[in-house]
Amino acid sequence: MTDTRAAVAFEWTKIRSVRSSLWSLALCLLTSVLIALLFGWVLRGAYDDMSPQSKAEFDPVGSGFNGLRLGMISLVVFGVLAVTGEYSSGTVHSSLAAVPRRGVLYAAKVLTGTAIAFVTSVVVVFVTFFAAQTAIGDAHNAALTDDGVARSVIGSILYMTLLCAFSMGLATVLRNPALTLGILVPLFFMVSEVLNNLPGVKKVAQFLPDAAGGVIMRREPQEHMVLTAWSGMAVLGVWVALALLGGYLALTRRDA
Repeated sequence: MTDTRAAVAFEWTKIRSVRSSLWSLALCLLTSVLIALLFGWVLRGAYDDMSPQSKAEFDPVGSGFNGLRLGMISLVVFGVLAVTGEYSSGTVHSSLAAVPRRGVLYAAKVLTGTAIAFVTSVVVVFVTFFAAQTAIGDAHNAALTDDGVARSVIGSILYMTLLCAFSMGLATVLRNPALTLGILVPLFFMVSEVLNNLPGVKKVAQFLPDAAGGVIMRREPQEHMVLTAWSGMAVLGVWVALALLGGYLALTRRDA
């Protein structure tokens, strides 16, 4: 336990000293809130022009969280850089010399990165929620005490945190920031979105990690979804476990 605490302190010092990591977290907040405000103002003006069906299906929580989807790119970047930065700079050898037990080093890195992602997600999700609902306006917005809202808020925090952990696991396997981000960013923010709108594959595509976990961001369930809010989180949890296991095996069985 002492070794793990020392390794966590070591990882915290490394992350804190890398400016790109801190900027990624700040950008996550800034992007999420600005887009939430923009979407909220647009929805406030457009609501009266919606069709009766669109008004009935309107989900102020899910719509307000649209900003999180772009903000999460920065959190994914943070997770990837927290792992691959050492491989790019060659300082991974110094880390292994300081913490020769690779399992301890890996656990400390994942715990530290995930804890930072969790704290960041708490701040980002709550600020984004209140900013979006304020922009939407009292006539059509949602309150934190409304049915399903607290679940979506808490679930969104877990969703962002787990996606960061998934990114760290995959980054440990691939060890290359450009390659890892070249896979994750298109998958999470382009390919998955396209596949989930194609009639022939959308029921399968919703089991992709970002799509499965993202179900919980909406207060109202969508008719075409096979997964529910918490079953989607369970699917994401399986993806995260596999990615972290792959990272552990890659770190402990391959040369640095």
